[in-house]
Amino acid sequence: MGAATSNIILLPMLVLAGWTMIVWVWMYATRLPAMGRAGIDGTKMVGSTGKSLRDQLVAAGEERASWVADNYNHLMEQPTIFYAVTLALAVMGEGGGLAVGLAWGYAGLRIAHSLVQILSNRVVVRFALFALASLCLLGLVLLALSIASAQG
Repeated sequence: MGAATSNIILLPMLVLAGWTMIVWVWMYATRLPAMGRAGIDGTKMVGSTGKSLRDQLVAAGEERASWVADNYNHLMEQPTIFYAVTLALAVMGEGGGLAVGLAWGYAGLRIAHSLVQILSNRVVVRFALFALASLCLLGLVLLALSIASAQG
């Protein structure tokens, strides 16, 4: 497989990384005004945790502002495996075909998961999208392991 073909798997990885940065901006654009409406002075929060801020926002009727932050945290969890596996596949020269299809499936489903969590937070829909994305990731991991063991 040529370098251009094997590196095509980097595109869904970079799209998900870009989406993560969009959610980061969205988090601040949502949370800071909510803190203002709730009368929370962030400069007086010393040694506070994200949970205590969330609790204050919920108590003030600003729970939706935490949905974006929750999703941003989710994008820091399981996708780290996705980034490692897509990079490994690209390095092994096996980032095309089934691998890139699974990578696009994972990235697209995680973006859809984000939109559901941020906009409506329908848990059953979020769970279904997360489960489908996880199956794509499992497929990528198994594929990478298979290729690595065959090359090794």
